[in-house]
Parts: sequence; C-alpha cells; structure tokens
Amino acid sequence: MFFRMFGPNGKSFSSLVIGALICLQLSTAYAVNDYVGRPEVDAYIDSLVAEHDFSRQALEEIFREAEKKDKIIELMSRPAERRLQWHEYRKILVDQPRVKLGLKFWQENAATLARAEEAYGVDAAIIVAIIGVETRYGRITGSYRVVDALATLGFDYPPRAKFFLSELTQFLLLAREEGKSPMSLKGSYAGAMGYGQFISSSYRNYAVDFDEDGVRDIWSNKVDAIGSVANYFARHGWQGDSVVTQKVSVIEATPEILEVANSSLKPNKTLQQWQDLGVNIPASMSGDLERSAMLMRMGQPDGADFWLGFDDFYVITRYNHSRLYAMAVYQLSETIRELRAQSGEAE
Repeated sequence: MFFRMFGPNGKSFSSLVIGALICLQLSTAYAVNDYVGRPEVDAYIDSLVAEHDFSRQALEEIFREAEKKDKIIELMSRPAERRLQWHEYRKILVDQPRVKLGLKFWQENAATLARAEEAYGVDAAIIVAIIGVETRYGRITGSYRVVDALATLGFDYPPRAKFFLSELTQFLLLAREEGKSPMSLKGSYAGAMGYGQFISSSYRNYAVDFDEDGVRDIWSNKVDAIGSVANYFARHGWQGDSVVTQKVSVIEATPEILEVANSSLKPNKTLQQWQDLGVNIPASMSGDLERSAMLMRMGQPDGADFWLGFDDFYVITRYNHSRLYAMAVYQLSETIRELRAQSGEAE
C-alpha cells in the first residue's frame, strides 16, 4: 500500500517512485547491453556476415550479452611498462617464487621442452620464462571474458580500436573453427589467452597441436602451450646461436647517447657505430664489430645501466613490444637455467 504523498506539481509520490524505478530498470538494461543497437556495432556485424559468412542472429546474441568493462580501459591506459622503471619492473617479474615455480615447471615438463627445443630450435629456458612471466605457469591466466575485453577495446578505446576490432574478428573466427563458445573463453584485460597468453591472431597463426591429439589447446594443455610458444619464437626468427643481450658501459652519457638509447627495439647500429658513439664494446666482441645491436638505458634507483640487445632480444620483443618485458624474460630464463644447473637437473 502506497502512502498518498504529493509532490509540488501535484503528482503522487508513489507515481514518482514508480516512474523512477522504471527509468532505473531501463538504464540498467541499457548498461548491461552496451553494444545492442549501436550503429558502429551494427556495421561491424554487417561486415562479419558479408565477409566471413557468420550468422547475424548468432552475432546479435553475442553482442546482446557482451559487456563494456571500464576497468579494462583503465588498465590499458596505464600498463606497467610505461609506469615503472626497470628496477621496479624486474622486482615484480624476476622474483624468487617465480624462479622456483619455473624450475618445477621445467622438471615436470623436461621431455616436452627438450622436444620443443629440438623441433623449433628455441631455447627451453626462454619457453619456460615466457610462460612464467605471462601466467606464473598457468596460475594466472585472466578472469575477463575475452569477448568483453575485445569489444570494450574495439568499440570504446579509440587509441587502439582498429587493432582490437581486428582481434575481435580473429577471436570469433577462432571460436568457430575450434568449436568453442565465444562467451566461455576467458583471458587477460587485453584478450590474451592460455598458458602463453596468445592473442587471437597469434593463436590462429602460431598455436600447434604438439601432442597430436587433434586439438590445439593452449588453455589447459601444457604440451600444446609449450609447442605453441616455441613455434611463435621460431616463426619470428629466433636464432639461438649467439648472445641475446650484453651489459656495457659508456665513456660518457652524452646527449647523443641518451637520445639514441631506447630509440629502437630493433638492432639499428653496428657495434662499430656504437663504439664510435662512446659505447665500450667488450673485448670478447671486438672481432664482430659489424654485428648489429640496439642500445638500451635501463633505469636503476641510482642512475641507469646500459645494455646492447641483439637479434634474439628483438625476437622476444615480438611477444610483447617492450624492452622491459624482454629483459625480464631473458633474465628470468638465465636465473632458472642457473638454478637448474645447480640442482643437477641440466644434462
């Protein structure tokens, strides 16, 4: 029973409450169905139907359920690689718990890692480190629905909308090809999935059925995950026959040195050219001065270290386009390798 209270315009308070509740319900429904009826979403659906022969009804059902996640936009706008100095970043990813988990992962999957190393020519330590950095060996694979992440970034994050709309298309194709429900797959805030955190295009291009059971499963199958990471590195040009990165000193941190350090992820000058700029090239490399490298300035609490990065270092950055990330992967791999040797596990 409503109390008959009237507002200043003469309408009963109960009527105002009912109206407000209806408006609230409508606004809540619209908030949940973030992508229903938006012109750009309708145009995207049109393109998928025309170009990839998707069912319009199925796509409309997906976008009716998909939700915009503001937290994803917040996370995308402030990645750790932009916020942290090297010494801060390293402390997070090259930590003792992760190193110990890496050694255990290597011990438990030694045969598969050795087979991947033989098949693809990719260092087992690098494969172990990648999976460790990405998901702590499958312990943290992401809690966002991939469709929510990619829809949010594709339709509501203009700086990278083109890329993430492309990944959304790749994801929908992946789900259809692999017989997966698009609404069931979860991953990171950027839509990366499984042990090695493959984005959808990487899954379609580089995931492999390494245990030959007829399924490419990077979500729960360690064998496929290991083979897929190895294949990714091989396809991106991993050489594995030379030094990855080398710590160096500079005669003086001149403005010219500071300008070119961190200017490229790809090797962009020969060792001779770096030497001419004032980089002290180690004697062990004095006979290879035509080899190309890039120079990195890595922030420390009391200044900075300088490192040279070579071709395989560049390959690591193809997994994540960050020198901090690549250095963390490499140093984690070397730390785990050393611990394995100390434990007597290494052959």
